[in-house]
Amino acid sequence: GDLAEEGRTVRALVAQLCEYFFKAGWATGTGGGASVRVGGPSEGRPWRVFVAPSGLQKEDIVGDDIFEMDMEQNITVPSKTPNLRLSACTPLWFVVYRLRPKARCVIHTHSINALMATLLDATESSPALRVTHLEMLKGVGNHAYDDVLEIPIIDNRPTEDLLADQLEEALKNYPKSNAVLVRRHGLYVWGDSWEQAKAQCESFDYLFECAVKMKSMGLDSALRPVTVNYHAESRGKNRTIDMIMNGAEEEKKEECGSPPAKRLKGDDGPAPAAPAFNASAAADNAADLVCGPSDVPLVPRDSRVLLLDIEGTTTSISFVKDTLFPYVLRNLEGFLRSDSMSADDLAGLDAALAGDLEGLPADHPSAADWRAKIGAAGDDVRLRIGAAVRALMDHDVKATSLKSFQGKMWKDGYATGELVAHLYPDFVPMLDWCRSKGVRVCIYSSGSVGAQRLLFGHTEAGDLTDRLDGYFDTTSGSKRESGSYETIAGRLGVEPGEVVFATDLEAEAVAARDAGMRAVLAARPGNAPLSEGTKRDYPVVRSLLQLCG
Repeated sequence: GDLAEEGRTVRALVAQLCEYFFKAGWATGTGGGASVRVGGPSEGRPWRVFVAPSGLQKEDIVGDDIFEMDMEQNITVPSKTPNLRLSACTPLWFVVYRLRPKARCVIHTHSINALMATLLDATESSPALRVTHLEMLKGVGNHAYDDVLEIPIIDNRPTEDLLADQLEEALKNYPKSNAVLVRRHGLYVWGDSWEQAKAQCESFDYLFECAVKMKSMGLDSALRPVTVNYHAESRGKNRTIDMIMNGAEEEKKEECGSPPAKRLKGDDGPAPAAPAFNASAAADNAADLVCGPSDVPLVPRDSRVLLLDIEGTTTSISFVKDTLFPYVLRNLEGFLRSDSMSADDLAGLDAALAGDLEGLPADHPSAADWRAKIGAAGDDVRLRIGAAVRALMDHDVKATSLKSFQGKMWKDGYATGELVAHLYPDFVPMLDWCRSKGVRVCIYSSGSVGAQRLLFGHTEAGDLTDRLDGYFDTTSGSKRESGSYETIAGRLGVEPGEVVFATDLEAEAVAARDAGMRAVLAARPGNAPLSEGTKRDYPVVRSLLQLCG
């Protein structure tokens, strides 16, 4: 009798879970499902595994529709409703139960947040979604607020049973995760009880929605905040959060004493006007609105010209390092022998590259490499150019002659479609904002103006060249010299203080600030780490939308 009652109770529970997930929008149509198991070795009896059927709308499922199975996937008690089939998820329930011995409930949802989270990597090749510094990390098990949660992502297949091998590998590779995402599909999540599995499913969905919305703002859920304030300043001394939590009230009492009793209306006249949030009229807080050196400037309030670096600011470093540069080296010899390079072009390029290399310090590694190889090239101008290009690129020398030649090669790559420029997702919304507010957006990069126009003319978002208001390269001067920024401001017809310059490199930010510009550091995935001093002295943004105010 007790076993029969247990069976009725668990069947009803599975049906209720399915209805709940339908109402949450995670099991629409006939998608999604749930499984619960009871018993097991700890209770001295076999496991009883209860699974939802296939083909029924989840809000219509009742207890009699549920199948009971053993751990060998044999049906021990069929559904009382005729003609029902086991869920296509059934083999996956058992993968989880086998590899997570404590698991007593597994849930499968088709949440739109889960699906979209699998598409945050545009290449759809990432093995996992990474999330950190979000409060609801505490709700998914095994993680704290400042841990990095990794939820494995497996590729979808035509039928769910074909996911079993991938799911098993993911569970082995990510032992701390209580969930697995299926790309363009949904989520599997489990817990040591049905209550825990349900709570974790809700917490994961919250995190997925956060990750998707952060991406739309140009923020990466995988990165810790640029600054994390675990202490507060008081009277010139640092006090920990524990001190604040435990001592603030006592300190307040000591400083202020007991609050005075409220007066009745009419005693000593009317009460004084309430300050701060309760004020009945606007106060003069102009001093609070002054943009200091370490404050993030806002356009158009603080400037009507936004000057942007490319690499690490508008575009990922990996696109430049892993796509553009390898393209040049891979196609160099063929391009030099193509119709794109006349004899005069070759001679002019050879001389320009040699001039830039000879202008380097004698002990510079690029100069040393070039001198070691140039002798073997003899009078073959193509070999001489190849040696010079490789010597400069191997050590990332931003020579004007090299940048101009690279731009010429990239033009071919963009024309054939082999090259398509990456942009961070906040770039186009930032352009839209600036255009609507009359803010000019210009580019200053070590790449030639021609290369800049090519990049912004062949992006994932299409041709954006007509939406940018100016292009500057090293013909305006080195990006590490303040005079270059003064020159650019002059060409824009504004004072340097009217320009906000955003870059990923500290040395460039220093030079821009020395010229009088408002310098901002961009923190993007893959950029060089910023020093603590820089993060203290300069504003840092993770999205260009943070400049739009």
